[in-house]
Amino acid sequence: MFFRWDWLRPQLTAPIVPTLGPVHPDALTLDIFEDILRAADTGDFLPYDKDRRWGGQKDERVLREVMVHQPEHTLVPTLTRRGRGTVKVFAFGLRDSVVKEAAELATKLAARHDVAGARVVRPLGPETAHPHGTRIQLKDFTNGPCPAPDGPVRPITDWSTAVQNTFAPFAETMAADGLAFLHTQMQAGRCGPVLATAIGDRIVGAIGPMEVRADAIGRPQLMPQYLAVLPEARGKGIGRILWRAAMHWGQSHGAAYQLLQTEVGGTSDRLCRSEGLASLGFSRMTHV
Repeated sequence: MFFRWDWLRPQLTAPIVPTLGPVHPDALTLDIFEDILRAADTGDFLPYDKDRRWGGQKDERVLREVMVHQPEHTLVPTLTRRGRGTVKVFAFGLRDSVVKEAAELATKLAARHDVAGARVVRPLGPETAHPHGTRIQLKDFTNGPCPAPDGPVRPITDWSTAVQNTFAPFAETMAADGLAFLHTQMQAGRCGPVLATAIGDRIVGAIGPMEVRADAIGRPQLMPQYLAVLPEARGKGIGRILWRAAMHWGQSHGAAYQLLQTEVGGTSDRLCRSEGLASLGFSRMTHV
């Protein structure tokens, strides 16, 4: 065992785990932190890693030999070779001085591993004043029903062939929102259903893939989705209809919850806040 839970637990102001991202607060255990260290040795996906559904091997790994674990703070560096490469140092601790130490470590490790990026990730609690960065939000499906929304939302395969044929150009247009990547996964048969809405015979919005998988403690979780609406179709409530359709699908297929990451103050953030999701904290990333 590397971590001491009596040291680490008070430092976890938000439920973020290096290489995995946000997890359900109930899954935030010593075991999950020890699991990411074992995965660093093998290069394999953990069974409950949300990125496992895309196949291949895990790209990001913990640099366990240079971790810092002390009673007041913990620094967990990770390395990814994707693109020009990035070192991230996850800075757990209540004192703001942990950011400076994490930045120094990230700079040193980026040079050592010859990668272009050096970042510090600071988890912050939900009570944080004037937050910026990414908000972690929880949709709990056990709190009440998620009714099907008003509006024509259905799996892409349930639309007419003429409408289905408009998904490829839609996905290209919305490539910056991940839809081109999603379309590639759909064509390869590597993901679950994608829900879409159309105006006339043209797809103008989509959300997916829809998949439920077990988390680290065996609880069924609705996996994150890509959501996009054409610019000319915005302002009509289409994003909300799609999101509600996805939540209805998740609850109907046995999911207990979904975790969402939204840019503070962004469109998705405002949508989730208006839908009453619980805020679990924030993740603030700083470029060093």
